[in-house]
Amino acid sequence: MVAIGAGAQKAAAKQMEQLGAQNIVVRSVRPPASDDASSRAQRVLEYGIKRVDLERIRQLPDLRLVVPLKETEQRVIRGSTRFNANAVGTHPDIFEVINLRVERGRLLTTMDYDSSTAVAVIGSTLAREAFPFEDPLGQTMQVGTSGQSTVLLTIVGVLEPTGLRAGVDSAGITNRDIDRDLYFPLTLARAAFGDQIIKREAGSREQRNIELSEVWLQTSSIDKVEPVSEMVKNLVGSTPEKKRGDIDVKAPIEILRSAEQLNRLFNFIMVGIASFSLVVGGIGIMNIMLATVTERTKEIGIRRALGAKRKHITLQFLIETTVISLSGGLIGILVGSTFALLLPIVVTATGGGNYPTQITTWSVVGSFVVSGLIGVGFGLYPAMQAARMNPIEALRHE
Repeated sequence: MVAIGAGAQKAAAKQMEQLGAQNIVVRSVRPPASDDASSRAQRVLEYGIKRVDLERIRQLPDLRLVVPLKETEQRVIRGSTRFNANAVGTHPDIFEVINLRVERGRLLTTMDYDSSTAVAVIGSTLAREAFPFEDPLGQTMQVGTSGQSTVLLTIVGVLEPTGLRAGVDSAGITNRDIDRDLYFPLTLARAAFGDQIIKREAGSREQRNIELSEVWLQTSSIDKVEPVSEMVKNLVGSTPEKKRGDIDVKAPIEILRSAEQLNRLFNFIMVGIASFSLVVGGIGIMNIMLATVTERTKEIGIRRALGAKRKHITLQFLIETTVISLSGGLIGILVGSTFALLLPIVVTATGGGNYPTQITTWSVVGSFVVSGLIGVGFGLYPAMQAARMNPIEALRHE
């Protein structure tokens, strides 16, 4: 159980390292949709982060990088095939902020951003699905729908796999599959698609106006994350044109905080379960030893008659109970370690994703020591009962 808890905390720390311990993400949140289809078709839904908000955020202290990002929600097409991918306009600094590393080719550059160059960097999953039998570098992909604004982007880089996707972290930092992203200059996205997003479905048409989907902030140090996060919440929520709840502010460090809180709760429950188990096991050992004392009464009398003192009898039975409980402890450590090592393999094999465990030294040593103490604690009463026997009555026992 400790291995499961420690593994979950290690996974949270790995996610936080990937997303950046010094980062804060400010995200546009869509308000609840109206049930009236005609109303949706006639109005333009406007919400989320504005460029004026971005300029206000840039004025805050203790910020190292401020990176805007816009999900265009446009189709990503190669040839006649449409892919389940996210066309994202952004600044080249996004790769440093989210720790995205290039596997092949190169990343976007400031020159690409300033000149609105039609180039893109794609995630590993998108690269594998769109180019299963050829090198993606130098190939082109279309963003947008024919008949409307479209851009033809040349692939200049492929990112390493990250495993980051919606639902993998308890803090909800990621809201999409990062490995399916297609990144291209935000300046080009704004020029080609503007701020308005139009969704057409059977019998309905929806218009939304979103200037920026996300803004990633990197603070100067980890201890500045929470104070700056509060300042951002106050800043973007204080403007009169803002509707309450259309902007959300989160920090990856919340993943670790959440994991630590869950781990403390898990450990509390574990201690309770283990305590009941130990008491039941200890009572079992005590009953076994009391029965043993009764069966070996004549042997105890003979030993006392030959000169054994009470402390010798006590020590004999304490050693026996300690050996029994330590043997059980060793078996428990072996079974627990085997289960902890097999659990990730079983979960992965059954399609449950990655479920890490981590066997800690303190839990193994602690289990062994506690099992020995249980033997001494619950074996003391039977040992004292044996030592207090009258030698003459013990010798006459049948």
